[in-house]
Amino acid sequence: MSCSPILDFDLIAANPKVLCGYSDITALQCAILARTGLVTYSGPHWSSFGMRDHFTQTQEWFRRAVCEEGPFDLEPSAEWTDDLWFVDQDDRRPAPNPGWQTLSEGVGVGRIIGTNLCTLNLLQGTPYMPSLDGALLVLEDDAASDAREFARNLTSLLQLPDAAGVQGLVVGRFQRQSAMTEELLSEIVARQPALIGKPVVAGADIGHTMPLATLPIGGHAEVTVGDGVRFRVF
Repeated sequence: MSCSPILDFDLIAANPKVLCGYSDITALQCAILARTGLVTYSGPHWSSFGMRDHFTQTQEWFRRAVCEEGPFDLEPSAEWTDDLWFVDQDDRRPAPNPGWQTLSEGVGVGRIIGTNLCTLNLLQGTPYMPSLDGALLVLEDDAASDAREFARNLTSLLQLPDAAGVQGLVVGRFQRQSAMTEELLSEIVARQPALIGKPVVAGADIGHTMPLATLPIGGHAEVTVGDGVRFRVF
């Protein structure tokens, strides 16, 4: 197994540890999966545990994914926040969570690959890009990604030769600044041949808002979209 100029993947493979984070950490998570097969976790950064209020759900999801065995279902949170909580922990205003947005029905079972879309795309053409064949994509982006940018990045990802093997797509909640709407996202998804006939849902508690679910990158999940939505992690 060859190593990058910086990371010794043989050493990482021989010393597995819990690695959890989101956003730019996606590059490390997917590289480790591609080069070692180890599962890491998309979830709160260590700094997130400094959140004083509205952290209970994030902490529970982290505990469930990392500290317990067996499958679990990810269900929408009751409320959510989109704020710089670390700047002012006294002025936080949660909003009701509308829950899942159903974009395409179906059942998909696969290995979780994600989560930050623009970071994942940076790995294309490198030895650190995990295979999309058999993947259940869980994707999100930050406030800088509006509908146009998200469409460009998703289209780029789904042009990879193994994208036909994608089993489904779960999209994380967008930040308000992105101005993404369900109508825009539905149109973006409908234009992707690789997603035709496959389950697609949006509004998951994944990404740059809180609460933030913890998911195993390289672990397996099943998403069922029909009369309701079920997202089960194995």
